[in-house]
Amino acid sequence: MDIQKNSFLSIDQLANQYLNNSRKTVKAAQENLVSFQEILQSKSNEQLKFSKHATVRLADRGIELTDAQLERLNDGAQKAGQKGIRDSLVIVDNLAFIVNVPNKTVVTAMDSRETEENVFTNINGAVIM
Repeated sequence: MDIQKNSFLSIDQLANQYLNNSRKTVKAAQENLVSFQEILQSKSNEQLKFSKHATVRLADRGIELTDAQLERLNDGAQKAGQKGIRDSLVIVDNLAFIVNVPNKTVVTAMDSRETEENVFTNINGAVIM
């Protein structure tokens, strides 16, 4: 019997074949990884959402936000989040917004007519922009 002509692989050949395949798999998996920092950065850069209630309030009160005001509102919400505020009053020009900071959601919006009493409830911080 000729040992050289058998169809079986040697242990060394199997080990090399297995290790080369596993190295390729690990390398491919590492290329697809997204770092925690990248995920955190993308989440922190998300724009504010407006709740249905806030959208109705804006429409009812005829409030239209400019791009600059919207940017300042986003900046105010980010500053509130950096200070650990959960529910914030953010004042932009003569408009007041209640923002749920962890959810990045504007809960309600008021103009200067509704803010005459200067009483805001259910907030734990305020940012004036």
